[in-house]
Amino acid sequence: MTLRKGIDALVDEGRLLRIVGKGTFVAPEKTSLQAKLTGYSEEMRRRGMEPAAELLAFDQVPAPVALAHEMGLRAGAPLIRVKRLLLADGEPMTVDENFIPSKLVPGLLKRPAPVSLYRVLSDEYGLQMDWGEDTISATAATATLSRQLRVDLGSPLLKVERRAYIREDLVDYSVSYYRADRYSISVPLRRSGQKQYVPRVRRRAQSA
Repeated sequence: MTLRKGIDALVDEGRLLRIVGKGTFVAPEKTSLQAKLTGYSEEMRRRGMEPAAELLAFDQVPAPVALAHEMGLRAGAPLIRVKRLLLADGEPMTVDENFIPSKLVPGLLKRPAPVSLYRVLSDEYGLQMDWGEDTISATAATATLSRQLRVDLGSPLLKVERRAYIREDLVDYSVSYYRADRYSISVPLRRSGQKQYVPRVRRRAQSA
């Protein structure tokens, strides 16, 4: 009973992973998902992991009405779609799908599919994102996503919709599905109107 309670506590803390019908295993270390306008490759290398990508789609699609309105385009205007399965150290981490107005990236489809999308946008087209907004929600793995991410059907995923802007113009809209067993969310907070607080090391009072 004591051992069972100890195992249950470690499962609750996320240190152990219990899979029905298979057993209990050491849970993989989670990567902190922070709201930053950096490319996936850059972020993974910063964490000491080797990024890779499998291309799922690289084509031109018509803009849906709502997205076209947000981007200041007419409905059905051409968008470049880049859909990839992103890996770290050979393991699938997320399915990422980006939509960019075709008029901003002429000739992109004639090039090889970008390995680091944001780097190509910045270096080749001068599109450096100024700011963005993420909408994060919980969802479950569909049959397609479970196959791509190598998780069980219905496994919990983090769905992140990102809108990245240059000044006031929406340049990149993306939808990403992250494995919830490999990611946690870290969001920095500060009071509105206050300067960012930088913690200082406190010196311990010395005894007389």
